[in-house]
Amino acid sequence: MSTVRGKLGKAVRRLRTEAGYSQEGFADYCGLHRTYIGAIERGERNLTTDTLERVAKALRVSIFELFAMADNER
Repeated sequence: MSTVRGKLGKAVRRLRTEAGYSQEGFADYCGLHRTYIGAIERGERNLTTDTLERVAKALRVSIFELFAMADNER
């Protein structure tokens, strides 16, 4: 998964699981559908800036921190 979407998805999944959220619980917390979160984590979705902000806030990181973490994903 070398695309930006793929790396971002891996970072979201890692942070979500480290925070102890299930996909469903995290989706509820973000106000998004579980299948949408799954698609983000698999790198299948292009996030809007609004959605990216919601996800980052739920993970308690800034958008910039999230991109930095994604940049370090393999």
